[in-house]
Amino acid sequence: MDKFALLVLLQAKPGKEAEVEEFLKSAQPMAVREAATTTWYAVKIGEGRFGIFDTFKDEAGRNAHLAGDFAKALFAKAADLFSTPPQVEKLAILASKAK
Repeated sequence: MDKFALLVLLQAKPGKEAEVEEFLKSAQPMAVREAATTTWYAVKIGEGRFGIFDTFKDEAGRNAHLAGDFAKALFAKAADLFSTPPQVEKLAILASKAK
């Protein structure tokens, strides 16, 4: 079972919602290339609100993701796309269900 996760909350600047959606969709191949990233989800939470949720077996995998290509791209585009900086929360997974 994965024990580590990240939750990144994003608030799009007004008028940038479609661009944020496309950016998140385009990031999926980068997540696939990360061997230590077990699961990766980009989600729309509500009007202009988005999130990223991903899981890892260990802290090293989570740290590798935070230092990886997608994290670099996200923070490089942050000032242009988001009204506030990405809110990155490190989570501990207590229980899960997977098929």
